[in-house]
Parts: sequence; C-alpha cells; structure tokens
Amino acid sequence: MGTLITGTASGIGRATAALFLERGHRVWGLDIAEPTLEHENYQHFVCDVSDAASLPDGLEPEVVISNAGVQGTEDDIAVNLHGTINVVEKYAFAGDATGGRRELGLTPAPRIRSVVCVGSAGGHTGSEFPRYAASKGGVIAYTKNVAGRLAPQAICNSVDPGGVLTELNLPVMEDERLWGRIMDLTPLRRWATPEEIAEWIYFVAVTNRFMTGQNLLIDGGEAGRTEFVWPD
Repeated sequence: MGTLITGTASGIGRATAALFLERGHRVWGLDIAEPTLEHENYQHFVCDVSDAASLPDGLEPEVVISNAGVQGTEDDIAVNLHGTINVVEKYAFAGDATGGRRELGLTPAPRIRSVVCVGSAGGHTGSEFPRYAASKGGVIAYTKNVAGRLAPQAICNSVDPGGVLTELNLPVMEDERLWGRIMDLTPLRRWATPEEIAEWIYFVAVTNRFMTGQNLLIDGGEAGRTEFVWPD
C-alpha cells in the first residue's frame, strides 16, 4: 500500500514512517528537512507543505497522513493548517490543489482509501500558543469536512496527541520544575512516545475501516482531568 506522510524527518512523522515501512508499506515522506530514514521502500522529498506549489507531482497514495507541524512560531497557521489543507487536497482529491474551482476537491482521488490528520489536544482545549491552538482547532474541523467529501469511498479522521516526547517539547521536558507541574496535570503521569502515537495513526489509517469524521484525543487523560468537590 502506498502511503504519503509529511514531517518524516523527526518526531511523530519519523516514527510513523518507520512503522509503516516495517509493516510492508511503500512510503513517500515529505519534510522541509533532509531525510533521516533509509529504506528500500522509502522515498523522501524536501518541500514546504505551506507552499502548495512545492509539493511533488505524480504520487498516488492510498493513505495520506498529514503530520508536519511547527509550534510557537509565526508560521503555525501556515504550516499546521494551510499545510494540511494543501497536502490533503492535492493527494486525496482529484485535480490541482493550487488553483481555481478544482481547489474544492470535488472528487476523491481514484486510489485514496484513508486520510489521517495529526491534530493536537490544544485544538480541543484551546491551550498552548494562540496561533498553534487556532491551527489545530482548524485541523479538527477540516478533518470532518474531508470525511464528508471522501465518503463513501474513503475515510478521514484525526489523531490529536497531548504531550509527546519529541524535540519540539524539549523546553519543558528539560526543565525539572515545569515537568513536575505538567506531570501533576497528567493522570497517567507520563507523556506518550512518538512510537505510541504512530501505532494510533496506523490503527486509524489502516486497521479501521468504519470510523470516519472523528477526532481522537490521546493525552493521558489531561484534558478530562476533573476534581469532584463536596463536603466530607
């Protein structure tokens, strides 16, 4: 099965590409950085997902995983939201995503089977950086939009992690005081590894064939943390 994954040079994207390769998929990886994976079934393209014109032509994936993202920058909306739209419209729908009426993606691409957008717990809770929360909230809504347009041929869901042990989160992971505060807010008292999130992505994209238009919050219980207050 041909799978296109963005953001494969590091973090969740790299772990997801490695898992799909391990399970026999052909993988096309897109990233603004040079490749960090080597495999006979892996082909890497250096491009910027926020620039639709830079995306490679001629790829016909059955599975599209939009994962590339940034955090706490001026480009959060351009990369996280516009980048997701650019990638999904180009590879999950027939036509040219860069202009005119065809940008609406009126017809699913012939081979497309499944789309997974990687959102964030911040898109559910509104926490984190303002542009980041807005971008991931947009990804959550866009996922539902795509699911409706791909049905009944294909499915689309989002996997929305909370804390993940990636390079982007080193500023808090390496600060003992901040890390302690975060663990106090996380019922499971740990963050996910990229490999754990990759397993969720694989399940949602490949194993699952009936769920669509859903946004899976995977955050160790942090967003649902509540305390029942009542007299003793």
